[in-house]
Amino acid sequence: MKHPIVIPSLGLVEVVTVTAWTKASGDRVARGETVCTVETEKSEVEIEAPAAGLLHIAVAAGPELVSADIALGSIDDGEA
Repeated sequence: MKHPIVIPSLGLVEVVTVTAWTKASGDRVARGETVCTVETEKSEVEIEAPAAGLLHIAVAAGPELVSADIALGSIDDGEA
């Protein structure tokens, strides 16, 4: 089953920048492990894995702004 990696509610924030991924696509991650950081106008936020499994990155780190309501990637836990 795939679990989307989403940005937690940050109030009125509509766009963020993914500043870094701590792992690469295909790496195994643990539930609750920090998988990336995003930056808003006022702060930097660590995003945690919603489940244990294999990381799949959908939004690369970089200077581009992305909508705060999209999935940044997913975790595949290997279950159907």
